[in-house]
Amino acid sequence: MTTVRWKLFATLAEATDESELSVELTETEPTVSDALTALVERYPALRSQVFEEENELHPHIKLFYEGEDVFTAAAGWETTVSDGDELALFPPVTGG
Repeated sequence: MTTVRWKLFATLAEATDESELSVELTETEPTVSDALTALVERYPALRSQVFEEENELHPHIKLFYEGEDVFTAAAGWETTVSDGDELALFPPVTGG
């Protein structure tokens, strides 16, 4: 079993009442996609904030794996995750 660490920010942390949490993955070679699926299954309140219809990631959500945007580094959704790896989700940020 693989356990990944998630960091959630702003409204995403509010939806789970946690800014840092761990999620166990049962797949033999889990991917970023598997990790996000497991997170949303554990915290269903995140689904509408993270996904559009058809389980497409909202374009404004940033997904990081080990500190790098998962879609500009590594293999995107199919990036393999290992025990103890860190993933992070950022909603849009506004301010003045």
